[in-house]
Amino acid sequence: MTRRTRLAALLSACALGAFGAAQAQPNRDLESRFDAQIDNAEMGRWLKTMAAEPNHVGAPHNKANADMTLAQFKAWGWDAKIETFWVLYPTPLEVSLELVSGEGAPFKATLTERAVPGDESSTRLADALPAYVAFQGDGDVTAPLVYVNYGMPADYDALERMGISVKGKIAIARYGQGWRGLKPKLAQDHGAVGAIIYSDPRDDGYSTDDVYPKGAARPPQGFQRGSVADMTLFPGDPTTPGYGSTKNAKRLAREDAPTILKIPALPISYADAQVLLQSLDGPVAPAAWRGSLPITYHVGGNGGRARLVVKSDWSLKPAHNVIARLKGAQRPDEWVVRGNHRDGWVMGASDPLSGHVAMMGEAKALGALKKAGWRPKRTIVYTSWDAEEPMLLGSTEWAEHHAAELKAKALIYINSDGNGRGFMSAAGSHAYQHLVNQVAADVIDPQTGVPVRDRLRARVAVNATVAGANDRAKAMGKIAADPAQDLPIEALGSGSDYSSFLQHLGLASLNIAYGGEGESGGVYHSAYDDYEHHSRFVDPGHAYAGALAKTAGRLVLRIADADLPVQRYGDFATTVAGYADEVKKLADAKREESVTQARLLATNAYKLADDPTQTSGLPTPMAASVALDFGPLDAAAARLKASAAAFDLALAARGPSLSAAQRKRLDALILPLEQRLLRPEGLPFRPWYRNMVYAPGRFTGYGAKTLPGVREAIEERRFADAARYIGLTGEALNAYSGGLDQATAVIDGR
Repeated sequence: MTRRTRLAALLSACALGAFGAAQAQPNRDLESRFDAQIDNAEMGRWLKTMAAEPNHVGAPHNKANADMTLAQFKAWGWDAKIETFWVLYPTPLEVSLELVSGEGAPFKATLTERAVPGDESSTRLADALPAYVAFQGDGDVTAPLVYVNYGMPADYDALERMGISVKGKIAIARYGQGWRGLKPKLAQDHGAVGAIIYSDPRDDGYSTDDVYPKGAARPPQGFQRGSVADMTLFPGDPTTPGYGSTKNAKRLAREDAPTILKIPALPISYADAQVLLQSLDGPVAPAAWRGSLPITYHVGGNGGRARLVVKSDWSLKPAHNVIARLKGAQRPDEWVVRGNHRDGWVMGASDPLSGHVAMMGEAKALGALKKAGWRPKRTIVYTSWDAEEPMLLGSTEWAEHHAAELKAKALIYINSDGNGRGFMSAAGSHAYQHLVNQVAADVIDPQTGVPVRDRLRARVAVNATVAGANDRAKAMGKIAADPAQDLPIEALGSGSDYSSFLQHLGLASLNIAYGGEGESGGVYHSAYDDYEHHSRFVDPGHAYAGALAKTAGRLVLRIADADLPVQRYGDFATTVAGYADEVKKLADAKREESVTQARLLATNAYKLADDPTQTSGLPTPMAASVALDFGPLDAAAARLKASAAAFDLALAARGPSLSAAQRKRLDALILPLEQRLLRPEGLPFRPWYRNMVYAPGRFTGYGAKTLPGVREAIEERRFADAARYIGLTGEALNAYSGGLDQATAVIDGR
């Protein structure tokens, strides 16, 4: 059969809904027995115990939770141990913020959270960290304040036109529109000597809901802790880039670690931010910059002056990862790895323990199946990560330390994090998109009694019809309206423990969660992310902990026990082709943007359009776009489509009849296939990220950038890099296609 004939046959099979016949039907009896072990009330009890006290890295209760998790795994029949890494993790010795001049001065910010009536957990904060962002730079600075809106690149462009500089000043930014760590990093890059971040009630407070305890939203005294390390360079211990942070590891000096900021930074509450913002002078902030505080928002620059002090203990702290295994009976050297982190910024009930107790429910159920006589065909590895919150420390150090073994044995990493009431979300390696849809069809939504896939499909279809729906929402609506089509999964950026596996080691990864109706954002990284808030506002009855356990558990079971690959590579090829179309359209848009700006500058349009009574300047001229040859990328995407179609069709037609020797050879080719998407050069400015298809953005933090070497170079007008990464990305895709071709030859008996 020719490749063209195979492709035509494949498309016909897909249209008839017959595709995937080679894949064995799931073991319904086994999955039913698995479901019977999932106890929502029990997971709720675990959550109450684990979220009873502060759980930051090094906290006594965090270690107690590690010991509890270890003991449970062992009781459930797993081979489990604690694997400890020694990570640089700063903790505050002194933090203070004072307004020393301007309206409202003198004023001292309150950098601790107080108890909330009716919330017993909020009374147990003696060991909690105060307002703090990890991996900022220590310092004691006094300087004028400048309000920088969300503190993103476009905001600094606007400040430049207003004639406002943050050089030598303290930038105050609101949370939102971009990852937390980018805000002080960009302030530092623009010459600021300090940074303050607050949650404006327009985004996260009384404008969104009643505040806690009446509602779920952030109360006036709440603030968001977090890490501000430059994770876009690399995650993990800043002093051990690319290798495990063992006790005797060679380390960079702290001042030489590029991911640690140089300026002090603190998070504050919106109650305190109101006083600081009210002290500012200068132009009234643009309309889009104004939040919901009862003040007039000014940009500042010469009004209120503040003193910001941060001093930290920069010692090594232990990160206790719990690693548990069920050894495979037939393919022990092929691993299915499942993980969720355990540490929190304070109690951490929603983030991350709501996901962790679901994972524990899965582990108990799998252990019960094992005790009843079942054995997985492949080895299952469950991981309870420590030190995720500071910068993915626990998982990154473990993955880097075990890199060679993981690349040789790990087939997939399945992650979860916080979880709540609502709809299933899935993101990750698109070859697993069809499997995710199959699993979602078999898990029942706790609220409606229909499969979670059907509920999600309905939501996507309805969202496409609302006023103001964008083009992507409308396109997704068309897919959702067609029951013959799978719902697409999203791409992964960063922000949780999959990052090292997918973007550094090149292992297929998935991230699964429920949410969208439960409200945890208002207490995110605050002392109020506790059992009481979670049980009332996020997942009452812990029903969606059960849904997550049944979803992730099925993924683990089906991959671990599959006789043939469960991947459908045509989905990946179609997705990549879509990404290639996007970057070509982006290049056209950037070319038009530069032409338009040049015309406006030449005709003095900016000056004529500005209010002459306000200070304003001209925008920085954009570098002219150059023509890019997308031929290598287009050819590679076309080859990938053909190779994926040939493999999928061959597996569907002949997979069940493969001999044991063929299946062994096929597994050996499929297991490392995703690693072919890596290039040793890595991405520009950050070679730790090696995946040419999936990465976090340099200026998005958590948000994904697909075909990142090409896309970001075009966005940033680095056209030489764009040309180079068109070639490198094409090489990676061709290598992937070559692996698929080898696998198809095995199926065909060639």
